[in-house]
Amino acid sequence: MDGSTPHKPARPTARGRLFFANPGPTNIPDSVLLATARASMDFNDPNFLAVYDACVAGLKKVLKTEQHIFFYTASGHGAWEASLVNTLSPGDLVLIPETGYFSDSWAKMCGTLGFEVQMVAADWRRGCDIAAIEAALAADTQHRIKAVCAVHNETAAGTRLPIEQIRAAMDRVNHPALLMADTISSLGSYDFRMDEWGVDVCVGGSQKGLMLPTGFSFNGASEKALAAHRASTHPRHYFDWTEMLGRRHKSFVGTVPITLFYGLQESLRLMLEEEGLENVFARHARLAAGVRAAVQHWSGNNGPQLFCQNPERWSDSVTAILMPEGHNADDLRRVALERFNVSLGGGLGKLGGRVFRIGHLGDLNEPMVIGALGAVEMAMEIAGVPHAKGGVQVALEVYAKSA
Repeated sequence: MDGSTPHKPARPTARGRLFFANPGPTNIPDSVLLATARASMDFNDPNFLAVYDACVAGLKKVLKTEQHIFFYTASGHGAWEASLVNTLSPGDLVLIPETGYFSDSWAKMCGTLGFEVQMVAADWRRGCDIAAIEAALAADTQHRIKAVCAVHNETAAGTRLPIEQIRAAMDRVNHPALLMADTISSLGSYDFRMDEWGVDVCVGGSQKGLMLPTGFSFNGASEKALAAHRASTHPRHYFDWTEMLGRRHKSFVGTVPITLFYGLQESLRLMLEEEGLENVFARHARLAAGVRAAVQHWSGNNGPQLFCQNPERWSDSVTAILMPEGHNADDLRRVALERFNVSLGGGLGKLGGRVFRIGHLGDLNEPMVIGALGAVEMAMEIAGVPHAKGGVQVALEVYAKSA
């Protein structure tokens, strides 16, 4: 010993496996991780092409579509951009229902790319009013609005937006705009019906309900969207659907991320064959119900409460939890991580420090969620956050009754 002060770790080294309760990226099943452990190969190799084609067919089952799919080596933001530059022209008007941080981000991207944006304002805690969306469309008698861009699941607020009701509103006023839906944090967690709901462009990503590493995303595109693409004059290259349609994969201007498709093949097998898609949806609904029940119990004694105040808009992917006045959500998250090795989602944008989020999507079951809830309840006790004790027990009872 030299008498020097020993190095202090950045945070206490909590032992045991990390309980990852973020709303994305999500937990990756071991079998998916193993499937991605592949040596390099030619992406035109017949063996890989068979995997690729199987992945396209399987993903169409999850999207419930017979339409075209284009893949990109990019996060969901890349698929956002691709949806816009492939179907719209500079100066086009886009209608965006306000849902939270991600609707605002999509709107910001639209402005940066040279599109005009009209927002349908909403209370983030209640969700956007479908009647207000319909009124905005009805007022557009000259049909200047070329696309409605709707976030199906708003992870920042823990809310869902009923895409099928937006389609019905568009049909009632006979509006010809494209309907675009961001499914990044809803797909594979609860039902999405691209064809039945008349969605022209969907936006999806690998790292949430599909239980894959971050790194690739995709668009589903209807024939109407492809017609709009042919008329679009917006500059593009890497995301250009025309370039992609000339390739064997009908995707990717550049190298294909082969290993992710082996992972996707396994993920789709787990969802479609081993568990069954309807059972996947039921599991997410069940897990979400237990989390919400715990939070509603904690809200006693002036404790944290559900950020979303509209039960019709509750998300089955993520629950956003509003802290009591005078208490910082990031402080609570820090206690949960440093003391119990539990990672919770933070507040985004104007909700920073006010909200923490519990993701309940992807590769999760009841014991994993109970572990996260237990850590939250202990962290609240340690951090001096007021709450009604016993929320974990309430969640246990919900899960026991629904088993």
